[in-house]
Amino acid sequence: MFGWLKGKKTAIYAPVAGEVLELSSVPDDVFAAKMAGDGIAIKPSEDIFRSPIDGVITKIFPTNHAFVVSKDGLEVIVHIGVDTVALNGEGFTRLASEGQSVKAGEPIIKADLPLVASKAKSVITPIVVNSTKISINSQHNVHSGDLIMEVN
Repeated sequence: MFGWLKGKKTAIYAPVAGEVLELSSVPDDVFAAKMAGDGIAIKPSEDIFRSPIDGVITKIFPTNHAFVVSKDGLEVIVHIGVDTVALNGEGFTRLASEGQSVKAGEPIIKADLPLVASKAKSVITPIVVNSTKISINSQHNVHSGDLIMEVN
């Protein structure tokens, strides 16, 4: 059931290019305090948000501002921006479907970053996992597909 707890490491890749930030710098208390999970954040420099792991898209929120990809009990949440749920989907285009099997790097959401930046609190994108056993790659800037974390 919890295959990811058996010592096998799972690589998590950057779902978007940009500047890597600590979760504590996210302007949202839930993410900054790691209440939604541990991980990192990225200030995106491109508009396509991709799957961070091989797995299944278990959730795309109706407003398309966040999605979850799961594999063997591991869940990776990509939350595009802060307070973006209030946009009611404006600025977000769904490129994949819930239940779809994906490989790391496959496009899931396209965001109109200038529009989102003008209407939301921030475009900073938390990437969090449902595990506390992670090691974070401390790169300052990443390209989509770069290794950002490993879950033990």
